[in-house]
Amino acid sequence: MTDTDPVLRALAHPLRLRMLSLMWPGPLSAAELARELDVSHALASQHLRRLDAVGLVELAEQRTRRGGRERRYRTVRGTPLSDRHEGAPMLAETMAHTLRERAGRRLEASEGVTVDAELWVDPRIWQDVRRRLTELAVELHDAAQPAHAPGTIPLGVSMMAFPLQDTAPADPPGTA
Repeated sequence: MTDTDPVLRALAHPLRLRMLSLMWPGPLSAAELARELDVSHALASQHLRRLDAVGLVELAEQRTRRGGRERRYRTVRGTPLSDRHEGAPMLAETMAHTLRERAGRRLEASEGVTVDAELWVDPRIWQDVRRRLTELAVELHDAAQPAHAPGTIPLGVSMMAFPLQDTAPADPPGTA
């Protein structure tokens, strides 16, 4: 684990992934994150420092609050999870944990989309679908509002789509 990219190590904790999602639409302080995530202020601060240390969040504002200084952070725009090859299994495990937690909070009788597939497609089709999935992800992120904003619903989205290695041995020429 010590050779793993520090960004991947920071992303490997489900709580930090949730924090990044919560800070996407706007800045939050450690205290605000602690309340939203139902964790201690100290734990939220610790995770926030880890995200800050690897450049996944940035200080958005400082304000005076109750006689002290409150620092509010926002998620740095970009796609730190996309195209990460070396840490894919670690990220997948973290995302699986997050997905299990979100699935337990799914609104009863709600509509959704669930897909699990291993498919063989033309590379041009894959590139087009990858582009459209990226556009959909950007659209959802751009539409994100702060947690509990009036007129919004919480939404869980987890997605990994990538080409796989062909594990079957190739047939010798002329034997297929």
